Amino acid sequence: MDRGTRMAAARVRGGERRAEIVRAALEVIAERGYRGASLGAVAERVGLTQQGLLHHFPTKEALLVAVLEERDRWDTGGGGGHGGRRLELLELLVEYNAMRPGIVRTFSALLGESVTEDHPARDFFTHRYARVRADMAAVLRAEFGDRLPGGPTPEEVAPLVTAVMDGLQYQWLLDPDAVDMPAVFRAFLRLLGAR
Repeated sequence: MDRGTRMAAARVRGGERRAEIVRAALEVIAERGYRGASLGAVAERVGLTQQGLLHHFPTKEALLVAVLEERDRWDTGGGGGHGGRRLELLELLVEYNAMRPGIVRTFSALLGESVTEDHPARDFFTHRYARVRADMAAVLRAEFGDRLPGGPTPEEVAPLVTAVMDGLQYQWLLDPDAVDMPAVFRAFLRLLGAR
């Protein structure tokens, strides 16, 4: 095996190991919250020393951002946002989230914690929500045009749709038997006047 082939194989193994670490971090954060999750606990879960984990992610904050980026990739199919999605695809995302409470719990816990000034995910969520609102406005414009029934613009309604999606996740996590997240989101879309 030549040097180039060995280096390519090492990069693949490193990428696989990073993905394994991110999955473990998702689990640990879902169980303990970001502040309660330690690099040591993540390292132990994947059979590494903490020093070995730091080879892949030099700080806890770097690992956190990788976890959040991975969650967004899962939700968008790698597309980096909701741009171009029709409302039906948002319904499918809500249904998909209802099948993965651990991921939703992790996201919700990190989102809640990130509102404090010193939280390392604050910038991530601030930028993410700016992008999501813009993408959501594009989805609404594609569905309704420049005005929704009742007169508001897509830009005025985009934060509302986003708030409903995230707020439903919290209610569903707290009482999944009482809150049918997909059904409630479909009812909300009917309120908007979606086809």
